[in-house]
Amino acid sequence: MELRALLLLPLCFPALQAQAPDAEERQAEGSALSIRCHYKAQTNYQQQKAWCRMRDGECEPLVETTQYKNKATKGKVTIVDDGRYRTVSITMTNLQAEDSGTYSCAYLYNSYRYIPLRTISLIVLKPLQAQAPDAEERQAEGSTLSIQCPYTAWTDYQQKKAWCRVRDRQCELLVETTKPAQYPYRNEATKGKVTIVDDGWYRTVSISMTNLQAEDSGTYSCAYLYNSYRYIPLRTISLIVFKELHTGERDSLSVQCPYSALGNNTGTKVWCRREGQTECKIVARSDYPSTWHNSQGLEDRTLIQDDTQKRTVSITMQKLQAQDSGLYWCALYRGHELIRIMEFQLSVSKSEAPNSLSSISPVIPSNSTESTIGIEEEMKQHRLQTILWLVLGIVSSKILAIAILVLLTRRVKRTSTVKASR
Repeated sequence: MELRALLLLPLCFPALQAQAPDAEERQAEGSALSIRCHYKAQTNYQQQKAWCRMRDGECEPLVETTQYKNKATKGKVTIVDDGRYRTVSITMTNLQAEDSGTYSCAYLYNSYRYIPLRTISLIVLKPLQAQAPDAEERQAEGSTLSIQCPYTAWTDYQQKKAWCRVRDRQCELLVETTKPAQYPYRNEATKGKVTIVDDGWYRTVSISMTNLQAEDSGTYSCAYLYNSYRYIPLRTISLIVFKELHTGERDSLSVQCPYSALGNNTGTKVWCRREGQTECKIVARSDYPSTWHNSQGLEDRTLIQDDTQKRTVSITMQKLQAQDSGLYWCALYRGHELIRIMEFQLSVSKSEAPNSLSSISPVIPSNSTESTIGIEEEMKQHRLQTILWLVLGIVSSKILAIAILVLLTRRVKRTSTVKASR
């Protein structure tokens, strides 16, 4: 009897063939995981499919299809077997850190063994610990950000370090280190325009972001991975990437500020000029109609338009003056607070004042070096032309004299020949 029970154990607890994870999936707590697992023609769509959590090589089925039901939900997990496209779709909602682990899509073979279709390693990350930015970094578009984040002795240099963009307390991973390979105590990784270097000898993480753009503005953190599911910030900064605008007096200028990254926000948009460290004086606002005036005031020369469909606010400034130079924001009102959309550094070059003598002698300004050089060149050309005409006149005269002499000689010879014949 005991032997028979032992033989039935594989049927009750079907094992999963060992398979290394095909991919690593990182998700924030509260988010949803959606993946697809394809199967081949020899796998019958009527075979039972399952979403398994793997523990010690055993399949712990979280949800399964049946021979007569190709869609099933159990708890927060849904499985759908599409026999037409031979695809198993899995959805796990409201992920939590404890959901981290290894999972497999699988099908049941011979009623006692699960064969994996796809295996993943799922890492569910807890929100970053709330941390106000340590500093504000201002950079022009096209420049490079370089910062260093020291860490303390109890942070192991072999722990993964990362550079995150922080949105709603979640770490949006831009680049992370891997386990040290070639160089002891030094770990470097590059992804896109971001490079991270973990120097274990000096216990410092160095970050470099190249070719910065206005849309890179935001909050960022150096962080290390703790217990495989939580990033702990080492340093947090607020990055502001501003556009540089250069123009001249009396010119016009137009800029566009997309605000789709701020969500569906239909609040009031403003164009304001920074004064001091905290104040931003409003020049134009979208809830007040803007019209052109003949006044010289900046407010009367500025037009703002909010395209809510494209989620872009447009600013036009006319008849710019040198005193209009300064730091400007596209911003929106959120309550009584101004939220910056984009920042601009405007430089208006002053036009040169006309010389008082220019109206009397516009051709030769007395204090203009360039005009003096131009006149000397004209005089040289005039002398050259005069000499050339004199040379041509002399040469022409000689040629004419020779021609006359030849004609006279021929005439004398003819006359002598006639007399001799008589």
